[in-house]
Amino acid sequence: MGANIIDGNAIAREVRAELRTRTESLEKCGIKPGLAVIIVGDDPASTIYVRNKVKACSEVGIHSEVHNFPKDAEQDEVQRCIRELNESPLIHGILVQLPLPQHFEANRVMTSIAVEKDVDGFHLCNVGALVTGNTVFSPCTPYGVMIMLNKNHIPIEGKHAVMVGRSNIVGKPMALMLLAKGATVTICSSKTRDLATHTKSADILVVATGIPRMISVGMVKPGATVVDVGINRLPDGKLVGDVDFESVKEKAGFITPVPGGVGPMTITMLLCNTIEAAERAHDVTK
Repeated sequence: MGANIIDGNAIAREVRAELRTRTESLEKCGIKPGLAVIIVGDDPASTIYVRNKVKACSEVGIHSEVHNFPKDAEQDEVQRCIRELNESPLIHGILVQLPLPQHFEANRVMTSIAVEKDVDGFHLCNVGALVTGNTVFSPCTPYGVMIMLNKNHIPIEGKHAVMVGRSNIVGKPMALMLLAKGATVTICSSKTRDLATHTKSADILVVATGIPRMISVGMVKPGATVVDVGINRLPDGKLVGDVDFESVKEKAGFITPVPGGVGPMTITMLLCNTIEAAERAHDVTK
């Protein structure tokens, strides 16, 4: 019997309907949630991501604006823009599209965003506060994964969760969020010796390495929940995850597909954080 497929598109639609209700409540109070997106350069993938974020904002009733800078822009110029957005009462969330050009110091740019407007959850204060469970905004991708687990009634407390990947954007915050929900957490990377020994013991396996089909069926515990955060384009143009979906789905209990799994949830949680920021700024209860 095959795994239950966790449909990220369906969950995203459900959550966005809830968000639309929240923006309508804010509008009745004369409040329009606002998101500012900063993009430096003309990277094709980044351009598509930004376009999708703007479209998603429109769908749920969020005002959005895009601030474009050429790839040779000075960092001070971008940070000046961020400081102005920090002071703008019309903007509740600020997002800097990554990656930035090599001559930028990404950490300096991200920490120039006001913590209460850091809806991507990348500010060092937000990331650090995950340790104590007091973060203002959770990073969007791990946040989306937690919602997916919750919507599918997948228990976390007391379970063994294995995170394969140790990035600041997904791996580390994901591990901390699972830990906060009572899981016993193991963090691995693509360099971990005898990786299968760890993954085969996981009740919940989350993978974010950027290596196509790295996790094979022999590396998965029967009935495990497998969350594939990776998205990779093969030479033939096909999109695949970090998990060998076709084989693993026959052994797992739950599994996310690629595409259509975690991806739709990342933007959805960005919208959620932006609305949350507007509610906090105006002291409005959900």
